[in-house]
Amino acid sequence: MDNNKLQTPEDSYKQLRELLSEELKMDSGTEDFVKVLRKFRWYMTLYHCSIREVRTKFEVLNDELSITHERNPIQAIYSRVKTPESIFGKMRRMGVPFSVESMNANLNDIAGVRIICQYIDDIYTVAEMLGRQDDINILTVKDYIKNPKPNGYRSYHMIVEVPVFFSKTKNIVRVEVQLRTIAMDFWATLEHGMKYKREVKDADRIVAELKDCAEQVYALDTRMQELKERIRTA
Repeated sequence: MDNNKLQTPEDSYKQLRELLSEELKMDSGTEDFVKVLRKFRWYMTLYHCSIREVRTKFEVLNDELSITHERNPIQAIYSRVKTPESIFGKMRRMGVPFSVESMNANLNDIAGVRIICQYIDDIYTVAEMLGRQDDINILTVKDYIKNPKPNGYRSYHMIVEVPVFFSKTKNIVRVEVQLRTIAMDFWATLEHGMKYKREVKDADRIVAELKDCAEQVYALDTRMQELKERIRTA
């Protein structure tokens, strides 16, 4: 889940209108354009609503765990819907057609929720609890904690389907969920800034140092979890 600036549905609508006119080469005053625009707006609204559904699920779980575990394992919940500009840019890079059908078929991360936990074992506990809910369908899981990326990135990724109920329809929407510790998130924020900065002096050296830091972060997370268990059982 990238760090797109959070947009309201109204902001998205303005940007969407401009991008559709440009990408589809359509006159924004025609009836056909209005139909396409309305269809995109419908799905963008679905994505915004799907985030509320998933956020609420994690908030409820955190409330429950505050009683059963006498602490809140979830420290923070962040969410975003990709901007139309980001969506169209990704579709352009993938070489897929610009349509609602193509967007839904090819992109799994338009709606994204990031969960920040205290400890590594909290991540697996919360992810398992979410997966047990009968209205959640887990499509894919990528465990970058046990199997980090070559650059050192660690996080637990899930693509889930969640129902969004409108007045007359039940809509199944995909949401990307990322779970990581506070330390992992701190590292990922810095690495993300490095990745998207065009020119960085001594880039190779910084990349190497970031990878070393990633190992130190994981070692710290592991040690803190061990200390937590020793305190709990003392």
